[in-house]
Amino acid sequence: MIRDRGMMKWQGMMLTEHVTMLKEYNQEIKKEPKPELDEWDYDAIQHTLDMAIKSKADTKVKLWRDGAFFYKRGIVESVDLQRRVIELEDPFYLLQLKLDEIVDVTIMD
Repeated sequence: MIRDRGMMKWQGMMLTEHVTMLKEYNQEIKKEPKPELDEWDYDAIQHTLDMAIKSKADTKVKLWRDGAFFYKRGIVESVDLQRRVIELEDPFYLLQLKLDEIVDVTIMD
């Protein structure tokens, strides 16, 4: 059985600057581009938010932040257009989500 040192023998050849650049490059590759929404998409999001507020239904909101998608679920309490946030009541706390980060809204009931 060959017992090799693995990658340890190559670490001496890499400078710390190279290692940090490779890590940054790998993180940059994993980022997803923000989807381009048109007028129809914004209209559909607005309609779904209106229905969710009126019916107090459980709602799933898809957000895009820093190259990744996040999902939040709860009951939509209000939409504040001046501050450009929506308030989503989670079972544990009240979230304030930015309207610019919202990509999709789905009613779960």
